Order: sequence, then structure tokens, then C-alpha cells
Amino acid sequence: MEAACFYLRFGLIVTGRTEEEHLPKLFRSLAATGLCHFEVIRRIGQRGPVTSVRRRLRIVGSGQVIPTKDVTEIGFPARRYLSAGCRLVVLVDDLERRRRGQAAEIFQRYREAIDAVLNVEQRRRAAVHFLVNMLEAYYFADAEAVNAALGLKPPLRDYEGDVEAIRNPKSELRQLYPAFDEVADGERILSLLDVEHILARPETCAWLRTLFAWCVQALARLSSFDVAPLGERYHLHDGVLSPVTGVQLE
Repeated sequence: MEAACFYLRFGLIVTGRTEEEHLPKLFRSLAATGLCHFEVIRRIGQRGPVTSVRRRLRIVGSGQVIPTKDVTEIGFPARRYLSAGCRLVVLVDDLERRRRGQAAEIFQRYREAIDAVLNVEQRRRAAVHFLVNMLEAYYFADAEAVNAALGLKPPLRDYEGDVEAIRNPKSELRQLYPAFDEVADGERILSLLDVEHILARPETCAWLRTLFAWCVQALARLSSFDVAPLGERYHLHDGVLSPVTGVQLE
């Protein structure tokens, strides 16, 4: 049985520099409920699917189910963090355009790294999610935050389509602002970014919405907080969700 929590801590395992320094700012609206806190607990290198037959045979021949580095860099840190009560772990990676076709396989590798060392109850408190195609994509859905942070002239307007379909958001930003620094400027933008505004269009941002849906469900399950207002703000009931990471939702 999961104990009721008055305050939840979300430990983030990330793969990028900007995420390591500033990703908790993306969750400001959730933290503003006063019921949770987000912190980065580890940065790892990106993982891809194990496609080499020879490599798979080496893993099996060693008596292991998954690569050793996945256990030591992902599974063990997740287990240590979850050993204390009222904690959750979220592994967040970018899913660049060149990797989109391997989304299910990459998800499976991360999920196996976590599940291999966790008990059943802990597995429910851990998830894998993706920023698509990368964190910078979501900047284009909140032009007001970007304009305020970078002082763009002429000002940027909200992207008309789904920002998760932008081929290379970082390159697009540098065309608009050649001096763009993903960490320093990213901090300023993330400090202003309005996720509620980004998720206001139900037909866009399926992967980001799924990440927030999982966090909101955790709040609903482990605390006595009424999540209905959050569901409405993020369009969790009528918005598109990722078919890959959405399997983690209850």
C-alpha cells in the first residue's frame, strides 16, 4: 500500500546540460501547488536501442538482462532516491527527429533499466518521458517568454503548428538570435515559460502533456490534492497524449 503524502519530491534524471541546470523550472506551475518539488538527481548520456546482434549476445552471455551502465547510472540512482518515502523519479530525454522512429525501443531500454532494480511499488513511482524534438521546441509555443528573455526584434509569434514537429528548434532559435546560449538563455526563458499556455491547444504537444499527466496522476494518487483544476489547465482529458509514454498512465 502506498502511504499518503503531504509533500512529494520528484527526482529528475536528465540527459542534457540545460536540463541538468534548469529543467525543474519547467514544472513551476506544479510546484506552485505547494505540494511538490522538482530536483535533478543525475545527468546521464543519451541511450539508444541495443540493435547490434553481437552486443545483445554479449549482454546475454554475461548473464545480464540489460547493459551494466544502465543499471549503475539509471537503475541504482532511481532506487536510492526512491528508498525514502513520498518520492518519485522521472527520466527525461530529448527525442530528436533522427530518433523518432526508434521511440518505442528507446523508451523500452530506459524502462527496463529502471524496472530491473525496483520492486513493484517503486516501479509505479518511476517513469520515462521525452521532450520532442528537444526542450527548445516548447519555447516556440510561448513567444511572449522568449521575447521577454531575449528581447527579439521583430518579436517572435507563437508557432502556428505543433512545436513537437519542428525539425531542429535549437537551430531555429540561433537563426533568430545568433548569440543564443542554450544554458544561460535557456534559464531566462524557462523562468518565464508558461506550460499552461503551451498545452492550451489540445491537438498539440502530446509528449509534454503526457509527462505532466503522469505527474498530476502521482499527485492524485499519493496526496489528497484535488487535481481536477490541473487537468483542465493542461487539457489532460481532451488533449492528445503520446502512444509510447502514455502506457505509464493509469
